[in-house]
Amino acid sequence: MTSSSTNSFRGWYYLRMGFTAYFAFILAAINTLTVTYFLAIENYPELMAVFPSFEIYIVIVVSIGCPLLIFIGYSHYKKTKAFSSEMDVMVESNPYTRRNVVNITILVELTMKLNGMMFKMAKNEKLTSKEIEEIEKLQNDMKKFTSERKFSNKKDLEFLRDRITAN
Repeated sequence: MTSSSTNSFRGWYYLRMGFTAYFAFILAAINTLTVTYFLAIENYPELMAVFPSFEIYIVIVVSIGCPLLIFIGYSHYKKTKAFSSEMDVMVESNPYTRRNVVNITILVELTMKLNGMMFKMAKNEKLTSKEIEEIEKLQNDMKKFTSERKFSNKKDLEFLRDRITAN
C-alpha cells in the first residue's frame, strides 16, 4: 500500500514523464517548425523558392527529419557509448536497479556452479571434497553478502565493481 506522500511523488513523476515525453516533445516540434519557417525561411527568397508554403516546409522537414532522428536515436542506443554510460549511472544511483543486477549475477553464478555439479552426479561421478568446499564457500559468501547488504549501503555497488574489474 502506498502512502499519500508516496502517491504525491508518483503523481509528480507521472506528470514529468507525460510532460517531457509527450507534451513538451510535441510543443517543441511545433515551435521549431514555426520559428524556423517564419523567422528564417520567409526572410530569404532563396529558401522561399525551396519551401513556398509552411505546409510544404512541414512535409519536407518531417520526411527528412523523422528518418534522421530515428537513425540518431538508434545510434544513441546501439552504436555509441552514450546509452551504456546512462545505464551505468542508473545502476550506480538507483539501489533497486542495482539490486536486480546483483541478484541476477548471484543467481547465474550459483546456477552455473550447481548445474556443473548436477551434471557430474548425473554421470554417476562423485563430487570431490574440493568441489564441495567450493560450493560451501560460495554459499557462505553469498549468505554473508546478502545479510550485510542494505539499500542504504554500497555493498551491491562494491559487488558489481568487483565483478567488472575481475572481467
